Amino acid sequence: MATIVMGGPQNTTLDGVVRDPDGQEGWEHGGWFVEHGGADLGPWGEVALQEAEAAEAWLLGRRSYEFFSTRWQPREGALADRLREIPKYVVSSSLTDPSWSNTTVLGGDAVAAVTRLKGEIGGEIVVPASHQLGRTLLGAGLLDAIRLVVFPVVIGAGERFFAEGSSAAVHLTDVRTIGSGLVMVTYAVEH
Repeated sequence: MATIVMGGPQNTTLDGVVRDPDGQEGWEHGGWFVEHGGADLGPWGEVALQEAEAAEAWLLGRRSYEFFSTRWQPREGALADRLREIPKYVVSSSLTDPSWSNTTVLGGDAVAAVTRLKGEIGGEIVVPASHQLGRTLLGAGLLDAIRLVVFPVVIGAGERFFAEGSSAAVHLTDVRTIGSGLVMVTYAVEH
């Protein structure tokens, strides 16, 4: 049975904002990933590659799938190569013809589909950047761990990974720095 990890890593501001990290959505506070990542983005890229290499599969919502596929399909390099080859599962009722290699669409009831997938795959299934899917999996008791990279900025507004009313018991399993300003924390979710 697989372990499902929200990560890949999941980037967040110190106050938990996950909205528009690259600024492509046009949100007034967007772009915090590059602006506050600075020189630490090189070491961050190394961690992202390690995470992708260790994952058995990626699990994404449709919007995150589209975000990653448009950015990574045309790129070259070790991370782009790994993202092309890793099995990708997309929870979606509207995606019918995925263009990125090794992609399978999981239609129907998301919780039932992910429960089946979790039983069929061994190793780690990583949920990168799909915070809405992550919330659903957390609420259904399917999320086993949360791996966050915290960026050194407080924005004070915007969509957060943990929505109002979310609750989960977790315990810290790992902390490490990335470069000189980013912190990656891993929490196991208690079921």
